[in-house]
Amino acid sequence: MAQPFVLPASTYVGGVTLQVADLSKSLDFYQRFLGFDARDLGVTAGARIAALTIRGAARELVRLSERSGVRRVPLRGRLGLYHFAILLPARGDLGRLFRHAALSGVHAGAADHLFSEALYLTDPDGITVEVYRDRPRQDWVMRHGELVATSDPLDADGLIDAAGSEPWSGLPVGTTMGHVHFYVSDLDEARRFYVAALGFETTIRTFPGALFVSAGGYHHHVGLNIWAAGAPVATDADARLIHWDLVVPDRGTADDLAGRVAEAGYAIDETDGVAVARDPWGIAVRLRTPDVE
Repeated sequence: MAQPFVLPASTYVGGVTLQVADLSKSLDFYQRFLGFDARDLGVTAGARIAALTIRGAARELVRLSERSGVRRVPLRGRLGLYHFAILLPARGDLGRLFRHAALSGVHAGAADHLFSEALYLTDPDGITVEVYRDRPRQDWVMRHGELVATSDPLDADGLIDAAGSEPWSGLPVGTTMGHVHFYVSDLDEARRFYVAALGFETTIRTFPGALFVSAGGYHHHVGLNIWAAGAPVATDADARLIHWDLVVPDRGTADDLAGRVAEAGYAIDETDGVAVARDPWGIAVRLRTPDVE
């Protein structure tokens, strides 16, 4: 029997493109509060667009595309994006953001996932942004062949101690896109697309109502859950994820992956020379290489 395809260990999530209602309000959150650098990309197909990067870095982590009048994400969510997650280099960085949010009067949800510590913020369109730091891999806990995940209270005092006296001054050098997490309606269907077709490996399978998958042994590059089952799929009329980038090491891998996804029966098209695959809920993933980020 042929071995299943597995994504190369160097695979990572490159960035996300979001549809928002008001670019100025979004930049107030992403640039002025979180501290992204923002670059105005002008107007494309009638939409004002801005790219968000980390200071001194060329790679876009977030692209914002304005579409006036789109609906805010409801509290329960819509099938599609649950959150995207920004990975900070160190615990002190997360502590400084935690203190910055409190001093700014910005509500932040918080959780200790055992392999990471996370804050959850909501942008002006109701899109959730996780900002987190990883614990060292040697401290992650395995049990019965899977990674152990929790949603425990965060050690707020420990975070503040780690922050020291330095104020938050924006997302630090070394910040990356850590993962994406989606609302779906069926985990078996999600497994067929993300594991059997795309080639991710399952890391967590018994967390209630959820599935977590990754490349290279990371805790997860993609999270999938059925916690909004019964909700409608996000549409062009909604604030939403337009697409996310899966970055593989080279063009040959990207081409082979596109072929595998098509052979599995999923939609594949091409935009600007980049293959775009769509999962059963229409969530679009661009199959990219580092040279075209």
